[in-house]
Amino acid sequence: MTLSSVTRLQPPTNVPTAFQSRENSIVYITMANTPEPKTSYTIVVKLGSSSIVDEVTKEPKISIMSRIVETLVKLRRDGHKVVIVSSGAIATGLKHLSLDKRPKKLAQVQALAAIGQGRLITLWDSMFRHFNQVTAQILFTRNDITDYTQFKNAENTLEELINMGVIPIVNENDTLSVQEIKFGDNDTLSAITAGMCHADFLFLLTDVDCLYTDNPRTNPEAKPVLVVRNMKNLNVNTKSTGSAIGTGGMTTKLIAADLGTSAGVTTVICKSTVPENILAIVNHSKESDVKLVSDEEWENESFEDFEKLNSEEFNTLQRLNLPLHTRFIGQSVHNTIKDKEFWLLHGLKPAGELIIDLGCYKAITRKEKAGLLPVGVITTEGTFHESECVELKVGVRDSNGDLDRSTPLIYIGRGRCNYTSSEIEKIKGYQSNQIESILGFADSEYVIHRENLAFPPHQDIDVEGLLKEYASLRV
Repeated sequence: MTLSSVTRLQPPTNVPTAFQSRENSIVYITMANTPEPKTSYTIVVKLGSSSIVDEVTKEPKISIMSRIVETLVKLRRDGHKVVIVSSGAIATGLKHLSLDKRPKKLAQVQALAAIGQGRLITLWDSMFRHFNQVTAQILFTRNDITDYTQFKNAENTLEELINMGVIPIVNENDTLSVQEIKFGDNDTLSAITAGMCHADFLFLLTDVDCLYTDNPRTNPEAKPVLVVRNMKNLNVNTKSTGSAIGTGGMTTKLIAADLGTSAGVTTVICKSTVPENILAIVNHSKESDVKLVSDEEWENESFEDFEKLNSEEFNTLQRLNLPLHTRFIGQSVHNTIKDKEFWLLHGLKPAGELIIDLGCYKAITRKEKAGLLPVGVITTEGTFHESECVELKVGVRDSNGDLDRSTPLIYIGRGRCNYTSSEIEKIKGYQSNQIESILGFADSEYVIHRENLAFPPHQDIDVEGLLKEYASLRV
């Protein structure tokens, strides 16, 4: 399908451009380190409750849902693979119990999810059935992916369904989840789903056409942000709340974008009321983002480069009569994280913290990384068991070798420990050959094996420089 076959919408003329272009040339960017555009993409589409359920009447937005279904069927027939992450179970339950607002009591929320989920999936399935498109329901809780084998099983099931030509419809299993029924949950779930199925695109459909520097409803000077390839250059105000029936907001969409791009997924924020825009955006990205830029260019992009790129993108969208949207460009192939690293960073919930010194940090992050030895551990925070996930932070020792709590800690990644927090407290600072004499056993010479360490791929932090800066401030 070419761009000429897609209905294009003119960006609003009253939207102030954030960036004034000084050149007519277009800077192209890439989502994968491949010389030619792909002809088939895996596309995850996330729909919030407010996108498919009316906030006042709690009735499903049938007209919008129908357009979404037609759009996704069109993508399927064009050869693309499609996954839906759909909120709305709780909102649907509100309608069937004639309740005006989402209750605060957790048990009531879970009961509403149980009532609404079956009705929601039935509605989706009945609409897709008109086009002979088979769907499948997948309900996740975080506990379903806390074990790596379970994570891979879920990944394999998703892949098999997609290869069968089925459209999986994913949702958080709100009836069984406890801590996950909270603000922004399905934004994160959609990014995890996109990572699991190695998607090319994640579309976050919302009630605005793109990301703005401020809330466009309250600030007429808010400017659109159209292309982001380095999250460090973002300077936006996302202070807002989710809808009355949902749990999301722009902040959680930025978190999802950061998570998705680390897995190589180009993440798009666009307007839910015009789902047909997905077709135009996919084709625009296919034609523009395949042009390569060097990794050095990605990492060293200045704010001025960011402004220039966005100015040129705004002009391009106007020239091609394409809709406003925000694209967060996925990391290039050799910068994306592997399945296990993705699982460690995003599939698990940290049970505590492990504070290490600078020497240990250098050893575990060098090109031929080492395992994390007890000699480099300063202390632990929280109580955790062996094989549980912990956050890794770099700190400074005081004159006694303990943690200098006047110096800020620097987060660097995550890992799964071979020992409990109490055992690590006993062996911290000692050599590995002393573990058995201290504990009476030695399951491993490492506190964390190198295969169980994971670091964010685009985390650009000068840890040593920061620690020196902190030290100078104390003088």
